[in-house]
Amino acid sequence: MSEGVYKFLPAQLADRLRGLGLGVRKQMDGGMQGLHRSPAFGSSVEFAEYRAYVPGDPIRRIDWAVYARTDRHVIRQFHDEVNVRAYVLLDISESMAYPELAKTDGPIGSWGAMSKMDYASFLAAGIMYLTVQQRDSTALFTFDDEVRQVFDPVSSFVGLKPMLLALEDITPKRAGNIEKVLHSAAEKIAGRSLIVLISDLLQDPREVLRGIGHLTHDGKEVSVFHVLDPSELKLPMDGLCEIESLETREKMLVDVTQIRDRYLEKLRVYLDEVRTGCTNAGADYFLVDTLTDVRDALFRRCMPS
Repeated sequence: MSEGVYKFLPAQLADRLRGLGLGVRKQMDGGMQGLHRSPAFGSSVEFAEYRAYVPGDPIRRIDWAVYARTDRHVIRQFHDEVNVRAYVLLDISESMAYPELAKTDGPIGSWGAMSKMDYASFLAAGIMYLTVQQRDSTALFTFDDEVRQVFDPVSSFVGLKPMLLALEDITPKRAGNIEKVLHSAAEKIAGRSLIVLISDLLQDPREVLRGIGHLTHDGKEVSVFHVLDPSELKLPMDGLCEIESLETREKMLVDVTQIRDRYLEKLRVYLDEVRTGCTNAGADYFLVDTLTDVRDALFRRCMPS
């Protein structure tokens, strides 16, 4: 893979992601051999075969007894080892374009260094890269009010290239419907897989959680990256401001100073509802803002390999 030519997977990010791995809690489907064990792994699991060690394999899995006899590094594989198939569901609705232009006259640090869409694309590229790096397979769905693009699972860096290039062509321009898309994804994605949802979740939490619940009820393992701009979390502006919905283009003049406390309280209730709902549904939930280092955000879901 020619790293460094992709906007959302520059060489320096790929280098920093090496050594991380995607773990799963649930039993996965898949016939390819990845770097994961099912939750049932134990002493009773039947030994299947050896394979040659390749860079990136955990050193702890080398069979040192074989090395002592043959001077070859090999890895023991078991029948109960499974391939993780990770589906990245990326929200490309128009609200993800926020902020459309960099703000230059506001408080320093109050606005993200990039749009939510760009940040979400970095996360998506990172997740897909990590999955392929550990010889598992990954797929990409982009969506707004319906699924717009589907890239079937691949397990090679060559196969990953069209997905990385597609991220660079995204232009958010439609309203979103997260619940509808998650129900659709639950029907389209067969079997037990890892689902990584990346979105600003700007929809009634009850609707979003119904969609997430459908995925987890089907036996899928779900991780949610909730991406927001720092200004959405803190509302740092003062005085009269004209606000505009990126999805409806409805405009409103508001006195931010007067509404800030009420806004922050409603935001707290909203975030608590989403977080608690994800937990109750059995999904992992990660709130990140666009000033968070991408590797740090991914590290919260990953583990050292």
